[in-house]
Amino acid sequence: MMRILALLALLAAPALAATVAPTVAHAQTTPTTSPPTPLVRPLPMSLVPPGWNITVGVAAITSPAWQGSRDQALSLFPNVRVAYSDILFASVSEGIGWNAIRDDGWRVGPLIKARFGRDESNGGSPFLIAGGSTALIGMGNVKVAGEAGGFFEKQFGAKRQWRLRGEVRQGFGGHQGLVADASVAYRTRLGRRTIANIGPSITAAGSQFVQTYYGVDAGQSLRTGLARYDAKGGIVSYGVGGTLIRPLDRRSAITLFSNLERLGGPAADSPLVRERGRRTQFTLGLGYGFRFGL
Repeated sequence: MMRILALLALLAAPALAATVAPTVAHAQTTPTTSPPTPLVRPLPMSLVPPGWNITVGVAAITSPAWQGSRDQALSLFPNVRVAYSDILFASVSEGIGWNAIRDDGWRVGPLIKARFGRDESNGGSPFLIAGGSTALIGMGNVKVAGEAGGFFEKQFGAKRQWRLRGEVRQGFGGHQGLVADASVAYRTRLGRRTIANIGPSITAAGSQFVQTYYGVDAGQSLRTGLARYDAKGGIVSYGVGGTLIRPLDRRSAITLFSNLERLGGPAADSPLVRERGRRTQFTLGLGYGFRFGL
């Protein structure tokens, strides 16, 4: 397991279900029990507006009710992003971070995120407005967790159209596990105004994280009829995501985003997923964001 996490960290070191401002685009990944985890696609640093910038937006997202669910759910995610130049940022989906290193396409710094709990009654996030799942009844609720760690990012290419990013975070609260994300993305223009991003991503986690979301202990087995399952760490999910960003003017944009992923062995082998869920997960959303400066 440590080899996998180390590999993801090394992959990121040369440089992982929201709204979009003209300066930032987000592709969504599950789980829907947390803010949609963004694969952040910033513009080149030279184009980031100076000073304080605030983005207010909303995104309608259809996705599995919980990561591994066969039932779809519709959520309406609000997003407020506050940023100071290319130094500090804070939002529901990105968390709170500091670009401590900003040089030659690099961004490196600390990061803290929130992962919403999982409700056994419907499986959905606090922003659920339709659909849901009853497959978690008997599994118990998962409390809200914080995740603290760091990120590594590198933009490269003739126009810095490629982006390599990784995050490593330690959970506290609702789960105590280590989580690592890595992604590669390519940005291009379609026509004069539409910006497209596409690329693969992968998430690995320690046994404590996987056990929290996919393990089945003795009590859960008795309540649900599922076989006991002591989860190990490993690849939780992998897939590909993309966004289409259409600026409406210099301050606002709409974004269409989607993500297709497969659960990895430790999650896919869980009786919860094998008997009540589905390994392949698909997310589709439409977001709007408006940016203004202070």
